[in-house]
Amino acid sequence: MSKHLIRILLLATSLLLILAAGAAGDRKVECVANLCLTDDGGILPTKLPRHGTAPITARLFGEVETRDGSHPPALRSADIEIDRTIEIDAVGLPTCRFGQLRATSSAAARRACEDAIVGSGRAKVEVSFPEQSPIVSSGPVLIFNGGVHGKTTDVFLHAYVNVPAPTAVVVKATVRRIRRGPYGLEIKAQIPKIAGGAGSATRFDLSIGREYTYKGQKKSFLEAGCPTGRWLARGQAGFEDGTRVALAHVFTCTASH
Repeated sequence: MSKHLIRILLLATSLLLILAAGAAGDRKVECVANLCLTDDGGILPTKLPRHGTAPITARLFGEVETRDGSHPPALRSADIEIDRTIEIDAVGLPTCRFGQLRATSSAAARRACEDAIVGSGRAKVEVSFPEQSPIVSSGPVLIFNGGVHGKTTDVFLHAYVNVPAPTAVVVKATVRRIRRGPYGLEIKAQIPKIAGGAGSATRFDLSIGREYTYKGQKKSFLEAGCPTGRWLARGQAGFEDGTRVALAHVFTCTASH
């Protein structure tokens, strides 16, 4: 192999490593006893106005594991606070109802409420029945606008996984405007039992963002600014066995004029 070709391969390998490091983000891992929760994500674009806001897409990533590799307890609740420089606006966006998503496949949910989709992704579930090996399944997630009610916006997450039979899991999350120090949005969600309580969500990777037009005006489901060069997030996850895991995350952005 020529030295020129070797240099090209080394350069290509270095670029791939740099890109992989950038894609990995700034993961945070918190463990309580045997249970560990990984949090990652961010917003795009990272260059945002110093004054005012611009449309963004948010990526949310979470992973639930145990130190000893055993089946983790089921995630039952999530309570998250988001930086006040991030705004949500669903006024004029088509809505979807819980009843339109219950017991439906991803394709059927999309047909019923396609105009209300504000995000998508994938989720992984592990089901552990007594005296059986755990069953792991992953499936698509669709995120729908559920409507605006005063200071609260409802969002429905529809996941469709084999656990072990094809099953729709619909999670209702409420996003409420708050004034709590540096935090301006509060997200609360209750996760229903999966496979009669034998299933645990172990991973999700979601992208949320939608631009639309209402009364001739261009709007965005999510917008953000960058007045300080960073935005904050913190939260707490509650599990079936009573364990609660808290996380705090700082994400960076670049201010534009």
